[in-house]
Amino acid sequence: MENKQDYFFYLKKTTLLYVEDDDNTREELEYFLEKKVLKLIVAKNGQEGLELFKKHNPDLVITDIQMPVMDGIQMIKAIKEINPRVSTVIVTTFSDIEYLFEAIKLNISNYLTKPLNLYALSETLFSVSKNIFLEKENKEIFNTLKQYKDVVDERSIVSKATEEGIITYINEPFEKISGYKKEELLGKSHNIISHPNIDKNIFKDMWKRIKVEKKSWHGRIKNISKEGKEYFVDLIVKPILDTNGDILEFISLANDITDLELSREYFENLTQKNSLDLNETIKLVNTYKEAIDESNIILRVDTNKNITYANDAFYNISGYSKDELLGKPYSILKHYNLSEEESNQKIEEIFSEKIWKGKVSNYKKNGEVFHCHVTLFPLRNEKDEIIEFMSVRHDITQIENLHDELEDTQREIIYKLGEIGETRSSETGNHVKRVAEYSRLLAQKVNLSQQDVNRLFIASPMHDIGKIGIPDAILNKPGKLNEDEWKIMKTHTQIGYDILKDSKRETLRAAGIVSYTHHEKWDGTGYPLGLKGDDIHIFGRITAVADVFDALGSDRCYKKAWPLENILDLFKNEKGKHFDPKLIDIFIENLDEFLAIRDSYKDNNEKD
Repeated sequence: MENKQDYFFYLKKTTLLYVEDDDNTREELEYFLEKKVLKLIVAKNGQEGLELFKKHNPDLVITDIQMPVMDGIQMIKAIKEINPRVSTVIVTTFSDIEYLFEAIKLNISNYLTKPLNLYALSETLFSVSKNIFLEKENKEIFNTLKQYKDVVDERSIVSKATEEGIITYINEPFEKISGYKKEELLGKSHNIISHPNIDKNIFKDMWKRIKVEKKSWHGRIKNISKEGKEYFVDLIVKPILDTNGDILEFISLANDITDLELSREYFENLTQKNSLDLNETIKLVNTYKEAIDESNIILRVDTNKNITYANDAFYNISGYSKDELLGKPYSILKHYNLSEEESNQKIEEIFSEKIWKGKVSNYKKNGEVFHCHVTLFPLRNEKDEIIEFMSVRHDITQIENLHDELEDTQREIIYKLGEIGETRSSETGNHVKRVAEYSRLLAQKVNLSQQDVNRLFIASPMHDIGKIGIPDAILNKPGKLNEDEWKIMKTHTQIGYDILKDSKRETLRAAGIVSYTHHEKWDGTGYPLGLKGDDIHIFGRITAVADVFDALGSDRCYKKAWPLENILDLFKNEKGKHFDPKLIDIFIENLDEFLAIRDSYKDNNEKD
């Protein structure tokens, strides 16, 4: 179990329903539980327990099996029909073995045997309540992500497409400007709205940027609506990548700039006519300037890189006032995540003699960060001398935050999956972190590609995810498992593989391979398939070394940590039997680096 503070943290957030017909047992457990959980609800039989479940919707149900009116199995069946994901723990005697198998089919979280051992009960309560907390936390993460999406949907023209460019999502503003309904566009190519007169090189450039270079593309696009009406958008297309750098999908955010473009075209056409007098030209210039100001975030800088003008949109997004910016050097706008030297280099790059386009991330006055796609124009006089720079910006903060949230969510969910498997087997607090670090280091030493190194680093923490399907009484049994218990224990490799194998995410499929193969042995005596030598996936062979090294060097419920000398003796003896001999040689040659990782991730109960 983790430290006592963690134990009470998870329990104090858990509502528990306890169902027991024996008065003495019920009163004893009620006294033990009532101050440890957020709320304790007690029932004397299955029927009463079912009614209380409907009323209070608890997080966890602990129940006896044999009870009057309605037994525990019938009650769990009824509860699972109401909430299939609720955590359930049954209390049984050895004579209830047939009931136990029936309960396991109902996907119970765990079982305990009578007479109850309070330590075993505490272990189970901690394990289950922590899993409940992690699941709730994941729901909160997804809820936050949905709110980000809703904000973007309200303010921008949004669409999503597959790696092949097939539309998978459009929002209401997209429907409104294009004139198409969702059902008319989903499954179609974006070409359906492209204006026939648009330069095809624009799309070639876009495709190269987002598909090959895997970077954002920004530009202005001319489209045509269902009714044949042309419209213009300022468009950002961003590839969404998984943790391995592979493209999952493309997301596009656009702003309607039709009025601005039509105004610009109108102005260009008029100024070409010799009949225009000076006053009319000045008026048109001012109108054009107003149109630009209303549709964009504008900043102007002189040749000494001092700010000479900013429109209201720039003041609003940056948080600065006119007095705080005008006349000040452009460097007052600090660049996010860049050193002073890097920031100065960025400024020199932007303020060149050519039009510059790219993403700029600055700090607001209050310390927050805002992101913009910027087009910077050097303005020239009739002698072709640069007299000023004009920066036209479009706010992309929402899409940048959404992308970061997507990446963080994916990483956090993967890690929490590994944490759930760790918690179920009561392993040491930092076990999955050390296994991940050992696996990454060993993968680097055997010269796997950087993509495979990253993939294994993220996947290896889930090597024991299949243990969520193994009862705690078997996982945490202090003594040796009997033959039947060992058969059940070995199924965790298959369970983990079945959970992950069909995922569309490369990292999760890799985790399935790790789960399936990390108990195979080099000489073919491992499980579940008895694979031999190089037939065992390299991910499984590496994780096996990392997992055994950490397991032997850590305290477990059934043993004390081994001395390092004994672990190395085992590795040498099992080289070519249990383990890939090449991996053992590399491990021992680089032992100091592995020990440094171990020392960096000590468990709470270890002392320096």
